[in-house]
Amino acid sequence: MARIFITGSADGLGRAAARTLMNAGHDVVVHVRSDLRLTAVRDLVGRGASAVVGDLSDLGETSRVAEQVNRLGPMDAVIHNAGVYRGPRIMPVNVVAPYLLTALVERPQRLVYLSSGMHRGGRAELAHVDWSGRRATGSYSDSKLFVTTLAVAVARIWPNVISNAVDPGWVPTRMGGPGAPDDLRLGHLTQEWLATSDDPRARTSGGYWYHQRLQDPHNAVHDIDFQNELLAELADHTGTAVV
Repeated sequence: MARIFITGSADGLGRAAARTLMNAGHDVVVHVRSDLRLTAVRDLVGRGASAVVGDLSDLGETSRVAEQVNRLGPMDAVIHNAGVYRGPRIMPVNVVAPYLLTALVERPQRLVYLSSGMHRGGRAELAHVDWSGRRATGSYSDSKLFVTTLAVAVARIWPNVISNAVDPGWVPTRMGGPGAPDDLRLGHLTQEWLATSDDPRARTSGGYWYHQRLQDPHNAVHDIDFQNELLAELADHTGTAVV
């Protein structure tokens, strides 16, 4: 049995992954944005899940989420699932929060970061990004390029941690919309597999996965100079380094 923390667990792929992992006997820690959203995970908590609360668009609240997780004890895996598709919160939620939680949560054995096939349309440019979200300076595609790069950078600098990025596909969630053509079950299978499986493929690090198959990401993802630039920008913004 593994203990797994999943951000953004109130609905969509995060909730689906939490439910499936619990059904498999794992110990799950779910996350919601506010106390009001706790009702969305009441059934999971009733079945034994722990819950942490905090708005991942806010640095202080994200730090408090990390504190709540650490009080529960060490995690075997963290799935960085929370994300937004549009608006000024894209960078804080999709990039800054997974970075800061990576830095502050006691280091697990495995890390999984939710990416998107849209990351290939992202721009490997950091000079004018407003990480605070006060201004909308980057697209969803940019954010997913950055978080995919973060996953691969962490795999490089933490060789004892298995760190991977996952494209869940275009699936029928609230974000994806009811007409999304991809398979919802496959949309959360790979992150569950990477978080818990003893399959030798799931125990490799630094990959970009789609439906349990390795894919080639945007060229910038493996550019060490770009990785280091991204890590430095996020360390400067948060006041916390991933080392």
